[in-house]
Amino acid sequence: MELVGVSEIAELAGVSRQAVSNWRSRSKNFPSPLAELSSGPVWLKENIENWLKNKDGKMTKVVSFINLKGGVGKTTTTVAIAEFLALEHQKRVLVVDLDPQTNATIALIHESVWEERDNAGLTLLQMFRDKLDRTNKFDVNQAIIQGVSNLKIPRLSLLPSSLGLIELQDYYLHGLTQKNPAVNKDNILKSALKPVLDNYDYVLIDCPPNLQFITTNGINVSTGYVIPTIPDILSTYGIPQIVGRVETFSKENGIDIQPLGIIISKMREIGLHRSKYEQLKREAAEGKKPPIFDRVIDEAAQIAESADVTSNVNTLRQKYGYGNNYANYAALTEEFIWRCQ
Repeated sequence: MELVGVSEIAELAGVSRQAVSNWRSRSKNFPSPLAELSSGPVWLKENIENWLKNKDGKMTKVVSFINLKGGVGKTTTTVAIAEFLALEHQKRVLVVDLDPQTNATIALIHESVWEERDNAGLTLLQMFRDKLDRTNKFDVNQAIIQGVSNLKIPRLSLLPSSLGLIELQDYYLHGLTQKNPAVNKDNILKSALKPVLDNYDYVLIDCPPNLQFITTNGINVSTGYVIPTIPDILSTYGIPQIVGRVETFSKENGIDIQPLGIIISKMREIGLHRSKYEQLKREAAEGKKPPIFDRVIDEAAQIAESADVTSNVNTLRQKYGYGNNYANYAALTEEFIWRCQ
């Protein structure tokens, strides 16, 4: 852990100490100091370097997609935004599938390809196993698959998940404490991605439906997060827990991870959905909930069918439908870009 003070920050940025003081007072997103020493405040050097990259528009946007309930459109939204970013906006995009259910993986590559790579140790399962077994088998460059999706999008890549993570996460923390206690359990993904992060404009992380250590690995490397949800009681119940956990984690680790907003998915024109949607908007306006994305994704059979990577389609319009589905995802992606900035 490398720390820097005001003088070191000024040297890193090539500016005066006064300029650094101005950034602190005028920029709301300037990192909070890790500690206030007698000699002055100190920051994590990595946080300052990331802030400077972001200031110059050079920083990779890393966004976690989180909800504590399954079946809310989290993976579908992650994959759709990734495809629209890569194909329509010509961005370099990496999807990291942290969810042991592997839904994002199977939506982007054929199951036979996934099985072959999983058996070869080319999934995130091997990354976590390395820390348990004190091995160094995982190679992030080999594990990343380029040109994924049934649209074969050149700028879209995938770091696949594994069903083995389901079993692994049950005993991982205990095993890691016993076998390799020096490892920072929340920093495993961040360390693995560090050599390749600058290769991408966006990294989208599909997190599991919980707030355990696999999810905190996603949070720890993120610059922001979104909460996809159906506008009903059960799907939105965990939103305060997500926001609270991320805030606590950010403070404990001296990092700044802000909610980009709540994405409404699988919306139906029924009383319950409409009333819950309006409630979320009121609570967001009052500062009780994260902001709500303007564009809403309706429930549609073709959106569900878009997860079939074997389907024969040539364009995003064919994949998501020529009606409101395509237009909604296109607008949602543009709003996502704006919120990331």
